[in-house]
Amino acid sequence: MKKTIFLLTLIVMLVPFVNLSAQTTDADSLDRKETFMKEFRDYKHRFLTKELSLSREQRDKFFPLYDQMEDETATLNNETRQLERRISDSTEKVSDLEYEKATEALFELKIKEGEIEKSYLPRFAEILKPEQLFKLKSAERSFTNDLIHHSRRLKNNRR
Repeated sequence: MKKTIFLLTLIVMLVPFVNLSAQTTDADSLDRKETFMKEFRDYKHRFLTKELSLSREQRDKFFPLYDQMEDETATLNNETRQLERRISDSTEKVSDLEYEKATEALFELKIKEGEIEKSYLPRFAEILKPEQLFKLKSAERSFTNDLIHHSRRLKNNRR
């Protein structure tokens, strides 16, 4: 659920960039997307640094590892979403077996995300204090809630 809300918020935030990119070349669009993603990641780093009270040394060690974990879960999400879109957008009749396999992949997504996150726990524990590690999930939820709140404010201001 958290990832879904996060992805929806991210998509809502990308809408203005999509409108702008229609007037630019594909290279410009890619550059804008990369710039946005870098800014987004930097904002998340600042947010988590503050929420977890990370020292400079912790920050320098933690975020490369954290970003690697985020990239792995993003790749998993993208692959699963592509499968879902392929089934949903199919112009040919989809077999029951294909529906079953796609459904299974969708339901296993959270399990696989959890396995990825859990695999990073020992490495995070080498960098973060126990209290910081405990607060990490709460800080991630706070970040997502902050994005949702910000997105709603922007949406209300556009009316």
